[in-house]
Amino acid sequence: MAMALKLKTWDNQIFEVEQHVAVQSISIKNMIDDGYSEDVISLPNVDGKTLAMVLDWCKTHLDKDVDMPKLKKYEADFLDVDEAVLYSLLMAAHYLEIKDLLEQCYQKVANMIKGKTTQELRTTFKIENDFTPEEEREIREKNPWAFARENC
Repeated sequence: MAMALKLKTWDNQIFEVEQHVAVQSISIKNMIDDGYSEDVISLPNVDGKTLAMVLDWCKTHLDKDVDMPKLKKYEADFLDVDEAVLYSLLMAAHYLEIKDLLEQCYQKVANMIKGKTTQELRTTFKIENDFTPEEEREIREKNPWAFARENC
């Protein structure tokens, strides 16, 4: 039987997971390699809901029987979440050092940004425009290339 690890999130949820699943995280692998001998590995930067999703992603990517079309559908569905969940997944993938998941999160964010105007980006990411009208006009005059799509 595969060795099990216990992972504890910042909101005190404990997950028991097989080591071969958990070591897809470079951070967890390094803790194990460094002889981290606690009964429970503490993950202070990850909440339980997010870790459950990350572990599901890790298990799915270890399944050698999953065919590529099913895996691609899983990945698309997995990241079909609101911005807050996507941000949590991105931060967890970064903290846990799960390169493939991190790259998928980055790609999802890039697709969200692609082709949007400044105002559309502000709306999507809830960014307040803190420029005065004069400051914004000056920036637009100095950098017309950055606003070319908006002026079409």
